[in-house]
Amino acid sequence: MKIILRKNVNKLGNIGDVVNVKNGYARNFLFPRELAYLATESALKTIEIEKRKMLSKLAKEREIAEQLAQELSNIQLSIPMKVTDEGNLYASVTNQLIVDKLQELNFTLDKKQILLDEPLKTLGVFDVKIKVYSDINTNIKVWVINENEA
Repeated sequence: MKIILRKNVNKLGNIGDVVNVKNGYARNFLFPRELAYLATESALKTIEIEKRKMLSKLAKEREIAEQLAQELSNIQLSIPMKVTDEGNLYASVTNQLIVDKLQELNFTLDKKQILLDEPLKTLGVFDVKIKVYSDINTNIKVWVINENEA
């Protein structure tokens, strides 16, 4: 069955692509989720209109994300933590803790956007990568300091 994609579908295609799929996949998955149209002349015209709207929306989102990445790249967070006598942290600095500190600075992010390989478990300065948009990343400096010295 020939269909026209309304949205980007992984391993199948992008908006506006005309692809061949099995009937069941189209009827049971793509059509109910409004991911595709049956390939007809009127559907081709409709998808072109939707495609233009989607592209302008994506361009606006990308512009906002680039601006946010620029603002975030100038951020330096200080996170005071309790420290043992040996200099080890009682608790580690997690994605959620970083998000909470950023919210205090009026940045609204999700903890999934903070790309930490593992929580920060020592005192020091760390570059933390943040995924702002699908292909836009930035780094912020996180200072993990002793709570008593802050």
